[in-house]
Amino acid sequence: MIQLLKKLSLTHYAIALVVFAMVARLLTLGVYPLMDTTEARYGEMARIMFETGNWITPMFDYDVPFWGKPPLFSWLSATGFELLGVSEFAARVPHLIVGGIVLCLVWLLAAREKGNSNTAWLAVAILATTTAFSVIAGAVMTDMALTLAITLSMVSFWFAWKKKSRGWGYLFFVGLAIGMLAKGPLTLILVGISLVLWLTQDKRWQQLPICLPWKGGVVLFLLISLPWYLLAEWKTPGFLNYFIVGEHIKRFVVSGWEGDLYGSAHKELRGTIWVYWVLAALPWSPVLIYQVSRFFRNGQEGVQSESGYLGFLWCWMVSPLLLFTFAGNILPSYVLPGLPAMALLITAYHYQQALSERVFKLGLITPVLIVIVALLLKFNLTGKEAEKHLMAQWASQAETSESELMYVNHRPFSAQFYSNGQAKAVSEPITELMKNAKSDVFIVIDKKHIPEGFLWDKRRCELRGESKKRELIYCKSITPSLVDIVP
Repeated sequence: MIQLLKKLSLTHYAIALVVFAMVARLLTLGVYPLMDTTEARYGEMARIMFETGNWITPMFDYDVPFWGKPPLFSWLSATGFELLGVSEFAARVPHLIVGGIVLCLVWLLAAREKGNSNTAWLAVAILATTTAFSVIAGAVMTDMALTLAITLSMVSFWFAWKKKSRGWGYLFFVGLAIGMLAKGPLTLILVGISLVLWLTQDKRWQQLPICLPWKGGVVLFLLISLPWYLLAEWKTPGFLNYFIVGEHIKRFVVSGWEGDLYGSAHKELRGTIWVYWVLAALPWSPVLIYQVSRFFRNGQEGVQSESGYLGFLWCWMVSPLLLFTFAGNILPSYVLPGLPAMALLITAYHYQQALSERVFKLGLITPVLIVIVALLLKFNLTGKEAEKHLMAQWASQAETSESELMYVNHRPFSAQFYSNGQAKAVSEPITELMKNAKSDVFIVIDKKHIPEGFLWDKRRCELRGESKKRELIYCKSITPSLVDIVP
């Protein structure tokens, strides 16, 4: 295969790389479990949506509404469950399809701007093999849908600007509406930062009133996005206050925000988002840095083009970095919406001042690593562990249908997903649980949380399964007299 790749032209190599990256990602979707915490949490919400038929409000748990995000992520995975049954593959494949649409939009922009498909395929190959894109395109998360929304809006704006096309102008507003259903007002902020930065140059803002169909576009935007927000508030009053004020203001300006109903805030140093960009954009971030430094060494700033195209891409790429520079509550995935612009920039610079074609062999690294990591996760050879195998042991027991399943102290989201919502969390100490239980029960407990000196009653309790971290114990007809604590 290596010899075959050496004989390919750069364009044919790029096409082969795109195919390899996407096929590798597709084949790994069902190989490993939904991982805690993000994937399993969002996967369980989608499973509950599929089970209950409630397509309005995502549920954090049965009868516990999830106000943290709009429902597009759960609609995607729940649709996968409807079509393919409940599985890891069904949960993830809709998100990979969304990633494929993003790649198509990048191809279209590069091809039309540069007038050939060579540039387009190279840009798509770079994006498809960028670490964050490759991982998140096959993950149950909100970020790929957001990236689709922003990419559609930015590509549509460019075509509406250049071609004075009302059709592309309407698609700009469709992208914003998709973003409102994917992650909320953050879409408007990120697109707004990008366009404000670009339009303030050379008085471009003067053409803004005529380049977009504002009246019809705003109406279209509201028709697509507003009904769900009204229904969500009607179904679960208080949603709008929590989501708009809490998730979009306090989450980013209050470090360690304690109002989060669904998890803990991420405390990072201000400016960490730039470090995240370097890591998330590997292996291509060093390439772009090198290209820019080479232009500066030659006495050029490397961001100018006659049409403003390169500046447009820079504004698009840095908008999430600028927004989250002073935020402490951030994740590496927040840089994803700017990565399509990065891929387009690297390609545009390459055709201005060519890189060695050997550089683009870097793209092979990512899909190979994806396959390796998927296999490591499948065989539980990493530090991360999902509850899939332990829940399979629980499901195989003859008493499963007649007994409760209780997790002591901590119930992972993957336990909810792989038990079909049967796992219940209890916070009382194991000694109290054993005293108070009145019926047969499966108990799952972290090995480190078993009190020193505690002994299971061998007459009634049996070890039925275990993982690296936890034990699955079946206890029959528990009464206080059956608890034996060794002093």
